[in-house]
Amino acid sequence: MTTPIKTQNTSWLKGGNLLNNKWIDSFLRSRWYPGIIQWPTLLVFMVIMFELILGPESAHDNFGTALTWVLWWPLIPIIFLFLGRFWCAICPFATLNDLVQKFVGNNRPVPKFLKKYGIWIIDALFIFITWSDHVFGVVENPLGSGVLMLTLTTGVVVSGAFYERRTFCRYVCFLGGLSGNYARNGMLSLRGTPEICATCTVASCYKGTDHSAPCPLFEFPKTMTSSANCVLCAECIKGCPNDSIQLTVRPPTKELCFIRKPKIEEAFLSAVIMGIVFVQNVTMLEVWGSMLKWLEQVTGTTNYAITFSITFATAIIIPVALLGLTSWIAGRFNKVFLVENFARFGYAIIALDMAAHIAHNLFHLLAEGKSIYYTALGLFGTEIHDASPAIVGMGTIQFLQFGLLALGFIGSLYVAYKISKSNHPDGKVWETFIPYAVLMVVLTVMNIILFTLPMAMRM
Repeated sequence: MTTPIKTQNTSWLKGGNLLNNKWIDSFLRSRWYPGIIQWPTLLVFMVIMFELILGPESAHDNFGTALTWVLWWPLIPIIFLFLGRFWCAICPFATLNDLVQKFVGNNRPVPKFLKKYGIWIIDALFIFITWSDHVFGVVENPLGSGVLMLTLTTGVVVSGAFYERRTFCRYVCFLGGLSGNYARNGMLSLRGTPEICATCTVASCYKGTDHSAPCPLFEFPKTMTSSANCVLCAECIKGCPNDSIQLTVRPPTKELCFIRKPKIEEAFLSAVIMGIVFVQNVTMLEVWGSMLKWLEQVTGTTNYAITFSITFATAIIIPVALLGLTSWIAGRFNKVFLVENFARFGYAIIALDMAAHIAHNLFHLLAEGKSIYYTALGLFGTEIHDASPAIVGMGTIQFLQFGLLALGFIGSLYVAYKISKSNHPDGKVWETFIPYAVLMVVLTVMNIILFTLPMAMRM
């Protein structure tokens, strides 16, 4: 089949197909993409691993810790917002998976239990790793961070050796679950053109060709309606014989408003993420020590694992319970079961999730950002003591944090309204929307209170 000739135009500037721009199109179709970004990323990862395992024992002096938790982790949700799951296309774990698969892969089908329970496994791992971070001091301990990375590397190697494509990334990776939720709120959307795809029978975008790999996360652009599992690897762009793939810019929250098949496990994760943001903020507060002493008196134990676990469970249960209560109240008006409302409206929290997550990480990036430079100098024997790691002052940071929370609140409010409107056109729109609007107000106020209180630094 002859590939249609493209006409160069500027519609991509107005939210049209970005592939109409010859530079973007040529870059994504190039044999260098995404390898030209993958390999430098893998090299940096190797440097980080060396530093975490063999570098300075103090996180304050460790370049690997600074790169991972002060730079990479704060930038991740920002990347998801602007570029969707692009990070997953260049992630060193994904690159390692592909290498293992190329040389020793057996390419077995994905186990059925992973397909069925993958999201729940991701939810559980996300909760467990966050809990482990606080109980075992993963972030504050370079070796702990290194062990976490090595554990993930082991999982990737085993998965790549036995199972097809990127099974680990799709069904196991805890960051993949987070990125999948956030990608739905992202500003880039890759889709097939329905009119063109309707006549296609070769499915090159899914199966791959001699010049392109199959979709690594088992997505089919012909029928894909969500960006949750699209990593923008461009293999479908290279493989499509009909020039059907479009890459467009869209407003954040657009996809969240029209989830065709809402899943309770994904809605549950959105509420859990809010709880994790709560606990991350609480444990960084300067008053956390006083709160910990009070918990020790109440529980009668000084075991940190116990006292933190109570705090952690409470922080997670609060947004999950609030979403459940709101869904029950809304059900009294729209005559929909609690579980269905929970699954449907859980996606509305994602915009506020992302805003709160970025706002929290912004503190690390802007209040501790210079530590990256200081620890890098340490690699060459130059040590800087008693210098402030802050890039900007706390006043500026809080201004940005509250601005992000305001945008997240507006986004979640808008999504809740659109979900109400699209699912209850029979006059129950406002009765359904108002309880969720109150929920967004409550969650936003809780975040504002936490961001108002003084925080301690990580580095």
